Amino acid sequence: MSNTIDKFNSAVMHTYGRLPIVLDSGSGRTASDEDGKTYIDFGSGIGTNSLGYCNENWADAVCAQARKIQHTSNYFYTSVQADYAARLTSLTGYKSVFFCNSGAEANECAIKIARKYSFDKYGEGRGTIVTLENSFHGRTVTTLSATGQDIFHNYFFPFTPGFVHTPSGDIAALEKLLEEDRSICAVMVEFIQGEGGVNVLDKAYAKRLSELCTEKDILLVADEVQTGVGRAGTFLCSEQYGVKPDVTTLAKGIAGGLPMGACLAGEKCFEVLTPGTHGSTFGGNPICCAAAAAVLDTVTAKGFLASVQQKGYSIVSKLLGCSEVEGVDGIGLMLGIRLKTKDAHAVLEEAAKRGLLLLTAKNKVRLLPPLTISDEEIEKGIGILIDILEEK
Repeated sequence: MSNTIDKFNSAVMHTYGRLPIVLDSGSGRTASDEDGKTYIDFGSGIGTNSLGYCNENWADAVCAQARKIQHTSNYFYTSVQADYAARLTSLTGYKSVFFCNSGAEANECAIKIARKYSFDKYGEGRGTIVTLENSFHGRTVTTLSATGQDIFHNYFFPFTPGFVHTPSGDIAALEKLLEEDRSICAVMVEFIQGEGGVNVLDKAYAKRLSELCTEKDILLVADEVQTGVGRAGTFLCSEQYGVKPDVTTLAKGIAGGLPMGACLAGEKCFEVLTPGTHGSTFGGNPICCAAAAAVLDTVTAKGFLASVQQKGYSIVSKLLGCSEVEGVDGIGLMLGIRLKTKDAHAVLEEAAKRGLLLLTAKNKVRLLPPLTISDEEIEKGIGILIDILEEK
């Protein structure tokens, strides 16, 4: 075993099931381990390396900002944060944004906005948030409580109260819940459940949910931590649903691999959080904002998002020709492969041996390749995957 792995395991908490690979460098969509073996990356750091490894424009922006000013507390202003915030809100049609470090933090911010919006307008007793069964919203105690999977509701008692879960796609159950429970202040959804198994939300359900939230003055919160910033082939996945959530959260690919999250607030609630009601030491960090601006430059370039959709179609069409593939779920470059007989994790392990990095989600093989992946890399990577899937 690698000395690096021995050293790592002796000092780092064992909170992940890691593959025995030490990644040392990367370029484009290819990573290299410390022995020089190369891997096509169809996981992109669970969707964070949206431009691949060490994209030249991204790296130049990060290095330039690091040499200018790397951090300042949020008691001061920076032009790089101001410029990025203005671009992001203008692009998405939201009124204001709060910057933080992760998806869980962005969702915590959204939860606080929803509860304070309701408290300010209606007083106490209206703080319950509805989430969907099989959802995943983070690993803090509160976002675990929001997560609609029983497997996560263990060990860390007591969990934060004030969350109820409803079946995804069941409009009757949703209407009944919102009618009977007058304590509800918000509904939080993922348009594509990532960790829950790459499950795509029904469009009719999303439309009716939006209508109900408007009728009852309940905030609609979209967790786009994994689907946002172009992953689904539009900047926000909500654009494909014809709904406008009151709050949208982003993270993962937003800064191309640096730790950053964002919580976008619309007309109803953009002034809810006031000085002292929320904060983040590192939120809006200048280097992260410079990185995020470089990502924005790329994904908003003419034709780029259309190419993401086209690459997704290409991958799906190739996979549907494989005898082991039962179906493919997802949108754009967020895809989950349903297998007929093989174990998804075993496929992941075999693929790594052959130079292809994959992910899983429940019993599916999950693909989150860099948005910049080339047609040639798709051809090669999917070729490796299909070879594995069709082996007897």
